[in-house]
Amino acid sequence: MSSSKGPVSHGPNAAPTGDNFILLVIAALSTICGWVSAFLIVLSVGVTCEMIFVRGVLGQSTIWQTEAVVYMMVAATLLGLPYVQRLRGHVNVDLLPMMLPPGPRKVLILATILAAIVVIGILVFYGFHMWYEAFNRNWRSDTVWGVRLWIPYATVPIGFGLYLLQLIADFYAVAANIDRRYGLSEHN
Repeated sequence: MSSSKGPVSHGPNAAPTGDNFILLVIAALSTICGWVSAFLIVLSVGVTCEMIFVRGVLGQSTIWQTEAVVYMMVAATLLGLPYVQRLRGHVNVDLLPMMLPPGPRKVLILATILAAIVVIGILVFYGFHMWYEAFNRNWRSDTVWGVRLWIPYATVPIGFGLYLLQLIADFYAVAANIDRRYGLSEHN
């Protein structure tokens, strides 16, 4: 009922794509985001281990490791958003929708997705503005490493932008009866 077709299916809860090429592309992008997010988490664990070795065993100070791990974990969180949305991994309370008849249930689902689209759209806008200011003014962190802040800040508009894209795909899939979760049929 809610399984996906195509090469990017990841279980029964994954956002269905049907045979829609655009939904398949968005699903593939969201899946790539999941892989990048997982890689950043593993990499940050490796950097943390290296930092512990340098400080604890070699007795040397570290310069870039803590800041890099923080930026990688924030990037992993933001870039993981579209993948988690695609797999329906965000918190979901379905008590009210399941109590409604299918027609109002579909309206509630679409209204909820639309509200999320508006909020995430605002975050994309301001995230892009923050990134642009950091890039345009060549902002650097106030640390010894002095990383150019536009690099880690880029994950804000990119992560939220791809999340927004997945939300738009979800909205279309529900509206076009491709996604029939919550007991929706083709005729709702």
